[in-house]
Amino acid sequence: METDPTPAAAGPGRTAARKAAWTAALAYVLGAALHLYGLSYVSFVQPEDACWFKAGHMATPDSSGALPVSLVCAGEEIVPWWLNPGLGVLAVTAVGATVAAIVLRVRRR
Repeated sequence: METDPTPAAAGPGRTAARKAAWTAALAYVLGAALHLYGLSYVSFVQPEDACWFKAGHMATPDSSGALPVSLVCAGEEIVPWWLNPGLGVLAVTAVGATVAAIVLRVRRR
């Protein structure tokens, strides 16, 4: 009788593909949350209210956009400077981790 010297795995381990998939999922969720936060600055229903509540200036915004997130009131950008770069980093991370997860999963087969 021969015994196998390697112990049986207790269950599916954390593979590199699975870690990449979890990283992608986390980046997508954080990116969505950050984008929703950014959209709280953008005017939808009452544009002048957005400038009033965010900048203390009762006027219609000079410009407003959802991608990149932007609200300009009286020539001043109201959205925090770090918001759009943060969205960019999370987008690149999410797409990169998704591609990595797919490549690692296909390569494993």
